[in-house]
Amino acid sequence: MVMVMVMVSMPVLADYSSHPAAQALIDEMVAEEGFSREELESLFVAAEKQQSILDAISRPAEKTKPWYEYREIFLTERREREGIEFFREHREALSRAQAETGVPAEVIVAIIGVETYYGRIAGSYDVIDALATLAFDYPKRSPFFTSELKNFLLLSREQGMDPLSLTGSYAGAMGYGQFMPSSYRAYAIDFDGDERADIWNNPTDAIGSVANYLARHGWRAGEPVVSAATVTGAVPKEAFEGGLKPGQTVQDFIAMGLAPEQQLDPQANATAMRFELADGYEHWLGLQNLYVITRYNHSAMYAMSVFLLSQGIAAGVQP
Repeated sequence: MVMVMVMVSMPVLADYSSHPAAQALIDEMVAEEGFSREELESLFVAAEKQQSILDAISRPAEKTKPWYEYREIFLTERREREGIEFFREHREALSRAQAETGVPAEVIVAIIGVETYYGRIAGSYDVIDALATLAFDYPKRSPFFTSELKNFLLLSREQGMDPLSLTGSYAGAMGYGQFMPSSYRAYAIDFDGDERADIWNNPTDAIGSVANYLARHGWRAGEPVVSAATVTGAVPKEAFEGGLKPGQTVQDFIAMGLAPEQQLDPQANATAMRFELADGYEHWLGLQNLYVITRYNHSAMYAMSVFLLSQGIAAGVQP
């Protein structure tokens, strides 16, 4: 007897128009925000699942690389040199942003440098693909990305932009400073007076928007960001497990055997950090302003990279 096997192919969704979660979102945006159902259904027909996005978000560098490898991505001679050039080219806007918000110009430049190499590498994914893929096919963070997708739809309507034309990172972050849609709506500002907050093509708006973001998250003008620390005793392991938010005083850490190398207010709140080197560790005390940088990206290594790059840029623009 000859057995004949019949292969039955399952339908493959080429877009998100029939995805139950997409249909639920369409229902919500029509009922609560007044969107056209036809418009949204057409948009989700165009949105495609991108496996490369799911692959990328599962292995971010700050979670897979030790500090001594991670920092090599951002603390390069080229990134510092181009940061100095960006600073000099946009000195007027940077000086105004620093004066109005208290955020140092070099920190603004360093964030733009870390995020997009000063606007040169801002991401090539269609934002609608990125957000739809992560909202509907990444259960671990579906609520967050569904919220960002809603904000993206609102943002596109508010700004009169075609949502199918906008590109960004694999996570849906956009422009010079890589703002997520909710951050764009909350913190992006028109900094050059043309009545539009354009963080894709306008470095002046991007500078003002990054400064506004940090200021609104609690930047303290004139205060230090971080201090290298010296181990002076048997520091307990728990000292480095306090999280990103400063929760103990500098004096507390001194008593534990971790002394700052620069003069700090003993009563200032800090967090202790220990970063892996190829042959040991280096130690730091992060203060409120470092915590503010982590509001941009919730990683101590990210914040330290921004800070150290900013110091190189600041030294390079000194007369």
